[in-house]
Amino acid sequence: MSEANHSTELAPGALTDVPGLEVGHATNLITWTGCTVVLAREGAIAGGVVRGLAPGTRETDLLRPATLVEKAHGILLTGGSAFGLAAADGVMRYLEEHGIGYDAGGVRVPIVPGAVLFDLGIGDSAVRPDATMGYAACQAANSKDQSQGNVGAGTGATVGKLMGIGKAMKGGLGQASVRAGHLIVAALMAVNAFGDVIDPASGQIIAGARNLAGDGFLDTAQAMRHMIVRNVMAFKNTVIGVVATNAQLDVAQTNELAWAAHDGLARAVRPSHSLYDGDAIFGLSTGKVRAHQALVSDMAAEATTLAILNAVRAAEKASGLPSARSWQPGR
Repeated sequence: MSEANHSTELAPGALTDVPGLEVGHATNLITWTGCTVVLAREGAIAGGVVRGLAPGTRETDLLRPATLVEKAHGILLTGGSAFGLAAADGVMRYLEEHGIGYDAGGVRVPIVPGAVLFDLGIGDSAVRPDATMGYAACQAANSKDQSQGNVGAGTGATVGKLMGIGKAMKGGLGQASVRAGHLIVAALMAVNAFGDVIDPASGQIIAGARNLAGDGFLDTAQAMRHMIVRNVMAFKNTVIGVVATNAQLDVAQTNELAWAAHDGLARAVRPSHSLYDGDAIFGLSTGKVRAHQALVSDMAAEATTLAILNAVRAAEKASGLPSARSWQPGR
């Protein structure tokens, strides 16, 4: 798996293919951080699954079945590690100003789950997404967004950090959707993985840890079998995202949607869900089309894989790190 796959062709689609959803981004290309917001102004049945062992999240408990609140009005994906959760305050303020939220008897409380990734290693660690940036992402949100690459929560994302940030590559934000008749399942993923990103169709690494000679990929999974892994904690990671559908799902089924999306993550990232990742995926259902859960879950896994591949293929080199489209091993 040492050969690069230089295909830059992106899979089609975006999260906004699902009716009722808007996506907006705030991006800082000077300090290499940003955030992405998914808005559901009418509310969407929500679920979420955290499988990484180093997560940074908010409002995930209420996404479980049998809790009082079933709908979310926004999802925040952000850089800045735990500091970045402050951007949710801006999302809350924007939604409140627009009269959007859970009716709590005379006051509407916007429900905004969120997750962070660690991008403090390549930019200015003193500058993180905050309430102002979260609000700006909401202002930019629209139902046609197809942004990918070095944007929003993917601005400072990197992948393949077993040998440290100096031998990593640029990650990013990706979107894709798949269809079956009137059924749509789409994913938006911010890819900041500890491991390598692999194209399941070819088995080739397309972005990941580079070897010491700089002429190929290290192959993180194989390298870990032959070395003592030390000091990895200095390079925090995480893949976070949203998978959404126009299928009519309840809360339990929407959580299954998010579980299935993690299968798609595991197909494209190796290793995934590690001790050094906070992998978290949120599920949203806008509830219009009747569809079998098995079909929806299969499509969720596929859309997630495609969105992850798009994220690294759309990314541009930045902060001294090459991207999948810019790096030619051995040259």
